[in-house]
Amino acid sequence: MNFLAHLYLSGNDKDLIVGNFIADMVKGRKINGYDTGIIRGIQLHREIDRFTDEHPVFLQSKERLRSKYRLYAGVVVDMYYDHFLAANWSEYSALNLHEFVSWAYTVLENKLDILPERARFVLPFMIEHNWLVNYADLRSLERNFGGMARRTPFESGMEQAVEDLRLHYGSFEKEFQMFFPEIVAFVEGQGVPLAHHARGRDQVRG
Repeated sequence: MNFLAHLYLSGNDKDLIVGNFIADMVKGRKINGYDTGIIRGIQLHREIDRFTDEHPVFLQSKERLRSKYRLYAGVVVDMYYDHFLAANWSEYSALNLHEFVSWAYTVLENKLDILPERARFVLPFMIEHNWLVNYADLRSLERNFGGMARRTPFESGMEQAVEDLRLHYGSFEKEFQMFFPEIVAFVEGQGVPLAHHARGRDQVRG
């Protein structure tokens, strides 16, 4: 799962939002420097990743790309799945995508002083270019993949990832549609209520 899915799967809990966002940037004992709620968000992020990486549907998506992208196949699928979530947001939430994303950005900006250095660097670019909303647009997704390809330490080929998404669009979309309800059920089983996504926009205010 990539940024948008992790934020969605944090429910209406601001600490979970923060922890889920920074989890990959918090290594080793640095986790102990955060409040309990944020630590829970970091741990939730890792549980989501573990569930995803072991799920047969995600593995099926990943296998389609393995020969070309190798170690980066999972990263590419994560981005594809965020694309499908953004593009079909109304199927998974009664909240407007723009409003939800704006709220999430505000939650993260309000915690800027405690975010890891990398997160403080990434967040302004994410907000300026509205990555989370623009995942729905294939041209924007292509630019994101191009930027990721330039930052990898060796040739990843990710600048071609949207071409492969277009080529197998129906198959990846079907797999996402099979997978996403199961990750939602898994997260709710961890005690994180996600039903607010279907109860209206006032749930994310305040």
